[in-house]
Amino acid sequence: MKGKIIVMTSNEAELDLATSCGTIVGNRDGKILLAHVTGTRYWDIPKGVQEYDESPFDAAKRELYEETGLVFDDELFQEVGDFDYLTDKRLHLFLVRAPESLLSLSHLACTSYFSHKVTGLPTAEMDDFRWASRSDVVRLCTPEMASRLLSLSWK
Repeated sequence: MKGKIIVMTSNEAELDLATSCGTIVGNRDGKILLAHVTGTRYWDIPKGVQEYDESPFDAAKRELYEETGLVFDDELFQEVGDFDYLTDKRLHLFLVRAPESLLSLSHLACTSYFSHKVTGLPTAEMDDFRWASRSDVVRLCTPEMASRLLSLSWK
């Protein structure tokens, strides 16, 4: 039996890619909010895969809430854009300026869980939070995420 070769245009291929939608939360000091990805050495912005019936904006707001507990008024979000990210994923980003009241991150909590690969117990996706400078991003994030974040203005 002969195989069939299917050729897709770049637009058709993009439709098959998952889109991760996230929010860059920036503070007055030029730092951004990062969350530690449980069980890894990496930190990340609050983000996650857009569900079938969601807009990128709704997905970014949902992921921000699930991974940090933060909720901001819609008018505070600025769309940054849609970007190439990984070979199998696109990245759609929004920016929010953190209010002065968000100096401490001690009240943040992740309510999104996965089953731990060893114990099987529900485990929070994110387990710590911090403000990060541009030099911190280079050290803490995956190379792909660091590259994307450093290419953007946070102010």
